[in-house]
Amino acid sequence: MLGERGQTVAAAESLTGGLVTAELTAAPGASATVRGSVTAYATEVKHEVLGVDGDLLRERGAVDAEVARQMALGVRRVIGSDWGVATTGVAGPEPQDGQPVGLVYVAVAGPGGSASSEGGEAARAVALELRLDGERAEIRDGSVEAVVRLLLSELTENAPTKDTEHGGGKGCLQP
Repeated sequence: MLGERGQTVAAAESLTGGLVTAELTAAPGASATVRGSVTAYATEVKHEVLGVDGDLLRERGAVDAEVARQMALGVRRVIGSDWGVATTGVAGPEPQDGQPVGLVYVAVAGPGGSASSEGGEAARAVALELRLDGERAEIRDGSVEAVVRLLLSELTENAPTKDTEHGGGKGCLQP
């Protein structure tokens, strides 16, 4: 879908440590759509590289829906892609910052938000909370599947409408 739309994607990954990017680049033709990724495993990287609000990280920790949204927006901005995806959560084997194993947030940011107050391109970001069971590898794999499904859902929801009126002559996509 990204290729058909001439759009790109970038990933910001924490608990998945590069698995989302590996999944995205496994598709034939991925070089035309996948711009890159940031593995923001450390909280400082989420703040310093992706621009996640430092107060938010101090108050809520890294495992939070708003953190995931800001990661997706941040990687979109840093990498210069149309879409950003993000994962943050606890894969285990131990709880982290008071959060249980299996609590994961995935997020997708893309075009379609309301006007930006800074006059830049507006973006829309959505996050999804997951409560995953299983071992560390299963939680990480479930996170990858969930963020890819969320991206697909957002791409489908934000699909450009097709003009069904034909006025003859050359269409806007024809030479």
